[in-house]
Amino acid sequence: MEAINGEVGLGLEGLDPLGGWRRTHYTSEIKPDMDGEEVTLFGWVHTIRDLGGIKFILLADREGIIQLTIPVKKVDPHLLEKAERLRKQFIIGVKGRVKAFEKAQGGVEIVPSEIRILGRAEHPLDLDPTGKIPAELDVRLNARILDLRRPESLAIFRINHHVLRAIRDFLEGEGYLEVQTPKIIATATEGGAALFPVLYFDREAFLAQSPQLYKEQLTAVFDKVYEIASYFRAEESRTTRHVAEFVSVDIEAAFATIDDVMELLERMIVYVLAYVKAKCERELETLKVELRVPELPFKRYTYDEVLKLLAERGMRIPWGEDIPTPGLRLLGELNPETYYFIVDWPTSSKPFYIKPKDSNPKICEAFDLMYGFIELASGGTRIHDKGLLVERLKGQGLSPEGFQHHLRVFDYGMPPHAGWGLGLSRLLMAITGKENIRECILFPRDRDRLTP
Repeated sequence: MEAINGEVGLGLEGLDPLGGWRRTHYTSEIKPDMDGEEVTLFGWVHTIRDLGGIKFILLADREGIIQLTIPVKKVDPHLLEKAERLRKQFIIGVKGRVKAFEKAQGGVEIVPSEIRILGRAEHPLDLDPTGKIPAELDVRLNARILDLRRPESLAIFRINHHVLRAIRDFLEGEGYLEVQTPKIIATATEGGAALFPVLYFDREAFLAQSPQLYKEQLTAVFDKVYEIASYFRAEESRTTRHVAEFVSVDIEAAFATIDDVMELLERMIVYVLAYVKAKCERELETLKVELRVPELPFKRYTYDEVLKLLAERGMRIPWGEDIPTPGLRLLGELNPETYYFIVDWPTSSKPFYIKPKDSNPKICEAFDLMYGFIELASGGTRIHDKGLLVERLKGQGLSPEGFQHHLRVFDYGMPPHAGWGLGLSRLLMAITGKENIRECILFPRDRDRLTP
């Protein structure tokens, strides 16, 4: 690979010890009113500019970027020698004084008194973390840590942090308890498709596709539960919105119906977006995203209404079939950058645990939450009658014997309940405007990628 910006590899210089140095501030915490204060910063070298008589080094950390200014003729020769050894992405510590400077980024700079080189980066780099030299997504994912130092990538996952914090705040405020369910299971949650088998001592087991059956059971004890965890589906699809390992936000509530959990979900989405808009102004600006908080309630389409809309535009889908991707894309064109629900699905198209409507068993109490053409969440009212659940299992070609441990819980008394599962990375796509889900996962796993 050619060197980036002409930089070449370095010799094996020794590294400085961390010693007693400890961070006093992150870059974003340095303000002009701190003029004259001594601070200690840590991070990586973002860029270097040498103007002969003065050197400018941009130091980056997880919170932002700050300028280090080194006047060549006024600093200790040892400090200058250290500065000469620096290259992009070196990990360094800096002690220095804050200087208010209107022309610098953030109106402030640091004049170093000491620099410690704590980690070297080998050059040429696999990609340019400043983002000035574009790279294909696969190249970026192969050098993911470098890629995550790009301001845009860093912004995505800072937003991800705040999304998770907002979700937990909201659900706990609604009386939900956080739980953890097994990720190695004996029986498929939603049938036998898309399973990852694993060797569990001397027998076969599977990686969990969702916490569905466990969270249903837990409503019989804890009333309202939620879980945020990774799940696994052997997705053969090579699309921009499918991966093999994903984080799902799941809730389940006793004594609730589809209407209750849909209303909870739309309120949570609004809460999360408002939270992100308030807390992540800098990150949204980096991503050039103008985040809009939608009004409540979200629009609701019935499955029949969707089929009619698509038929009017020349796309006819037989009743009972799932809506194919071209149909979803067309629906997304009719609802650009919009959150909306699709309800009243054919019972045959949804998992066995979804409750058919009492008034018309061919239709079930299920919903999908959409953003444009992307499905963000699905859920509905669950079956809490054991006899009906056994009937639905058989109707979908599943053996009740394979679900005996789940069915046994119904003999202990199962309350009416409802819930949903929300794809975290898909929600992050909606917030950040990214078109490929892999940009919203730290280390994505799909049909072709198992590393890094």
